[in-house]
Amino acid sequence: MSKNLVIVESPAKGKTIEKYLGKDYKVLASYGHVRDLLPKEGAVDPDNDFAMKYQMIERNEKHVAAIKKALKKADNLLLATDPDREGEAISWHLVEHLRETGDLEGKHVERVVFHEITKKAVQEAVDNPRELGYDLVNAQQARRALDYLVGFNLSPLLWRKIRRGLSAGRVQSPALRMICERENEIEAFIPQEYWSVLAELEKNTQPFTARLSLLNGEKVKQFTVNNGELANSTRDMLLSNANGTLTAVKVEKKQRKRNPTAPFTTSTLQQEASRKLGFGAQRTMRTAQKLYEGIKIGEEGPTGLITYMRTDSITLSQECLDELRELIPKRFGKEYLPEAINVYKNKSKNAQEAHEAIRPSSVMRAPDEIKQFLEEDQYKLYNLIWKRTVASQMIFATIDQVAVDFACGEGNLFRATGSTIHFPGFMTVYKEDEDDKKKSDDDEKVLPEMKEGDQVPLQDIKLTQHFTEPPPRFSEASLVKTLEEYGIGRPSTYASIISTLQSREYVEIESRRFFPTDTGRVVATFLAKHFDKYVDYDFTANLEDELDAVSRGEKDWVPLLAEFWKPFKEQVDDKLENVSKDEAIQARELGTDEESGKPITVRIGQYGAFVQIGTRDDEDKPKFAGLRPGQRMNTITLEQAIQLFDLPRDLGESAEGEKITANIGRFGPYIKYASKFVSLKEDDPYTVTLERALEIVAEKKIADANKLVKEFEGTDIQILNGRWGAYITDGSKNAKIPKELKETPAAIDLETCQKLLAEAPERRGRGKKKAVAKKTEATAKKKAVAKKKTKKKSASKKKSAASKKKSAASKKAAAKKKAAASSDSSKAE
Repeated sequence: MSKNLVIVESPAKGKTIEKYLGKDYKVLASYGHVRDLLPKEGAVDPDNDFAMKYQMIERNEKHVAAIKKALKKADNLLLATDPDREGEAISWHLVEHLRETGDLEGKHVERVVFHEITKKAVQEAVDNPRELGYDLVNAQQARRALDYLVGFNLSPLLWRKIRRGLSAGRVQSPALRMICERENEIEAFIPQEYWSVLAELEKNTQPFTARLSLLNGEKVKQFTVNNGELANSTRDMLLSNANGTLTAVKVEKKQRKRNPTAPFTTSTLQQEASRKLGFGAQRTMRTAQKLYEGIKIGEEGPTGLITYMRTDSITLSQECLDELRELIPKRFGKEYLPEAINVYKNKSKNAQEAHEAIRPSSVMRAPDEIKQFLEEDQYKLYNLIWKRTVASQMIFATIDQVAVDFACGEGNLFRATGSTIHFPGFMTVYKEDEDDKKKSDDDEKVLPEMKEGDQVPLQDIKLTQHFTEPPPRFSEASLVKTLEEYGIGRPSTYASIISTLQSREYVEIESRRFFPTDTGRVVATFLAKHFDKYVDYDFTANLEDELDAVSRGEKDWVPLLAEFWKPFKEQVDDKLENVSKDEAIQARELGTDEESGKPITVRIGQYGAFVQIGTRDDEDKPKFAGLRPGQRMNTITLEQAIQLFDLPRDLGESAEGEKITANIGRFGPYIKYASKFVSLKEDDPYTVTLERALEIVAEKKIADANKLVKEFEGTDIQILNGRWGAYITDGSKNAKIPKELKETPAAIDLETCQKLLAEAPERRGRGKKKAVAKKTEATAKKKAVAKKKTKKKSASKKKSAASKKKSAASKKAAAKKKAAASSDSSKAE
């Protein structure tokens, strides 16, 4: 019997820590949260201090049952869930449920927290337990209530005003607005022309370039040379002045230091994993979770390889720093170790959720030494974390920089710059990437030795035309970075924000960049117009700060919710009443249909954006056509829109006289031949030719012919080739062919087919309906019998009650008679 029951979130984490605790401890997993809000209106009650109604999560009922069973044999319950708000809330929910069911009676409850799953950390946590942190729980409850109130009020409004199935969220909506606003900037962007002027030089057989920096006594800016005519005249003037050589008039040499970056936080890990490894935020967090919970490393068994991966902190423990100062000189040399530890300043407003950065649980465990035990993603991420941690405590890199100015006549200068790494320092191990950085021609370029007065031969002056570019679309890394800069959400929520935007089909990712869909843009515009305050970046960030204040015990969560709720609810009710559906869907008029004279508009519908000719008020029904892939509501033109109504296209006839048409249906584009259909997978229904359509039809006919083994005239019964071999079907039921007949399916006769079909089970869908019908019928019978019994019982009870009533009335009358007689008797006396 185990005296101590330890609860963690996942079985993987449980296996890892169980080996550190000994036989007096049993470790079980809750498998995440055990309770959640009721998934319906009224789960949060604003009129009752935002009381929250929870229910057991169905999939975790069996895990809670196992915990209750084990708890009966234990004296102590140790809650060892993750060291953040969510982990605290998981423990709290479990304790609340166990209290309600009476399973905690006589049990001692303690909270234990560790930030890495190592023997020392786990044992120290068990030796130093604490009580549940109710400030963290309150912050998590407040966050959950806010998200619920926003979702359960804004989402139905979107359903009513735009289309069913849409959703809005307290944090997801500002993130969507950010992506859509960037798209608006890109569409509104007007490119500007500019030219670069480069001198191509050579000294001691080493070619190099110098950029024009001074022209006619004025500093050259981006748009100093802004057209081809000016560029050519500038070149001619400079070539004339140079007369084949440029003179070095100034040589500057200096050394600069480049410092390493801090160890990883959740946010910077997600950014770097995106840039260097191509990992999405969810993939990064999923992989980090496995590294934290434990990987089986040879004879060591399950071992937690990194510290907790949800953190804003950039500090390292003294134990880790000691290991690093031992590792660096041994592995790289004494010159790579700084005299004192590198200290980093945290820019995060609130780093309370964990006490350390993300780092290896032991830096002595080098990536290559454990590579054989790791999956590919695990190795890549561990390698990234290990390198960043080690580099953070190495000495700075030293860069030699050279800049040379060359005169080209009076008032004209070219500048050549170059740099070389004098000492690599931390760059030996790791160098941080940057988003959307354009590599300059001058980056890490080596120049030949030069001194003032040197005459350098000019080979040519090169002109290059450029156009300014719009701001780049967000990548996962740059979106996470921008959300963090604005203070929207918290690092632990970024993965779910991105996942929700994709699952709701508000954004698409192409070439690792976010593109808003038409639906996403309509939702973002509606919210920005009618709920500007609630998708405002500052408002969202300030609300996050207030939740952080709750987690630190500086603010009460109920007044915070009350302050948010009243004006928000008033605004929702106002918009529900006063915003029309036409205004909400943001239909855009493209022009007029020449044939009918009716307006042509593009708008959003249940299945996405479509073009409409006419209106609902017209005598004839409007015509509709869905947008083609790549077409967008904001950019489609009248000409493109009219082409959408070219379907169905009559392509001609086959040799057999079958009419061939191309069209788009509910399941995508297709070719119709006679009364049959074949999907178009790569071809465009608007451009596919008759010849190509006939090829596709011929391929389909061959496939169908190969599929058909035998058919029986006058019946619906066929023998067909399927994915797992031949089978018999009548259109409503499928029958397996017995083993002894499988080799010769074409030889099976009609009578055998009918027999096998009769014995075959109903198709799952149909069988299910039948089973449900039978179950319903049985239930109805039971209810009828019960009702009959109840009626009988009720009638019997009524009869009995009437009898009792009659008896009571009789007794009462007798008593009354007796009293009257007694009264008369006394009067007579």
